[in-house]
Amino acid sequence: MNLAGLSLRDLEYVVAVAEQRHFGKAAERCSVSQPSLSAQIRKLEDLLGIPLFERTSRRVLPTPQGEVVIRQARVVLEEARRLLALARGTDGALHGPLAIAAIQTLGPYLFPHVLPAMRRHLPDVQLVLSEGRTDGLLEELREGRLDAVLLALPVEAEGLICDALFFEPFVLAHPTGHRLESLPSIALADLDPGELVLLEEGHCLRDQALAACGATTRGMRHATGLETLRHMVASGTGYTLMPRLATGDGEAATVGGLVAYRAFEGDPPGRVIGLVWRASDPRAAGFRALAQSLRDATPPGLRRIDDSADS
Repeated sequence: MNLAGLSLRDLEYVVAVAEQRHFGKAAERCSVSQPSLSAQIRKLEDLLGIPLFERTSRRVLPTPQGEVVIRQARVVLEEARRLLALARGTDGALHGPLAIAAIQTLGPYLFPHVLPAMRRHLPDVQLVLSEGRTDGLLEELREGRLDAVLLALPVEAEGLICDALFFEPFVLAHPTGHRLESLPSIALADLDPGELVLLEEGHCLRDQALAACGATTRGMRHATGLETLRHMVASGTGYTLMPRLATGDGEAATVGGLVAYRAFEGDPPGRVIGLVWRASDPRAAGFRALAQSLRDATPPGLRRIDDSADS
């Protein structure tokens, strides 16, 4: 096979189609016309001698052979990014597009606090922000689709660097006028697991809340997201543990005064938030500097953690 007909741009097209499952959306993501992208993928299929995608009027699916090519294409593109990073210098500084994602129970509440510091620290970077669940974000990070993620530690860290930034306490969110409101202070022992409302399976916050309360999920009511959970509390369904950043201020956080928040006495339950990136990424120095800038911008109510990077 003549490698002269194979380009990194073609591999980017293939990965984009695989992730978007749509030629038009993939072309938009790659800033090219759909006919041009389709023609290049056809050309690559001819070069490789295999079909990469099943094409129907409704959907685009990778073929079994295509899945193998797509996995390897991600590896090649990641190595190409490493080559560019090395060529820009040995200081490991961050440049160009930088894809950072946060878990869904963190991103909307943390980004407004830390984005100004991130932009000051990264003047040469174009931030691409997103959200997701822990397992999905770690998969995207390992495959090179994300550069770094913000999530609750610990996680399965093989091949990753985890740098703890701050501790976020949980507070109790209960309906206004609930019997717990009359207590002078709140402890985990005061909670009835039968009244707990939690996120559905797949959210790390659910597991953290269960561990903190020593509860099981038997007979427990669940919500699909943090805002749904908040409104279930407002309706009197039960109470829950809420991350400190999500309590905010004003009408939205209290759902028009229907939700009240109480801090726990003593050492509160909570979670450690960290920045995670690939151990193989040559920009480690840049990510460590970014972690420090995030630490310096620790939001009110959270406790910063220093000297914590671990591989």
